[in-house]
Amino acid sequence: QVQLVESGGGLVQPGGSLRLSCAASRSIFSINTMGWYRQVPGKERELVASSPSLGLVRYADSVKGRFTISRDNAKNTVYLQMNSLKPEDTAVYYCNSNYRGMDYWGQGTRVTVSS
Repeated sequence: QVQLVESGGGLVQPGGSLRLSCAASRSIFSINTMGWYRQVPGKERELVASSPSLGLVRYADSVKGRFTISRDNAKNTVYLQMNSLKPEDTAVYYCNSNYRGMDYWGQGTRVTVSS
């Protein structure tokens, strides 16, 4: 199993930045894919960015050039650096890991972009 704990959400003005963190309960070096998803009420959860242990990082078109996903294997932590935030980025952001064919989710952290 993998426990995931997100942090770093909050209220930010349009154009601002936030960095989300996701701490995993086991070595992320052994986890196939770590990723970030987001969800707003009434809509399906959508992929924001994913970081496989092998392979290329993927981003949703809506965040390309503004968001960056990164791994710190020594800290078992995945980050999502979010720059140039827009009101439409407002959502609950969830950390995800795919480990041995199973998906694990954190509890979510809320990001609100508003003036």
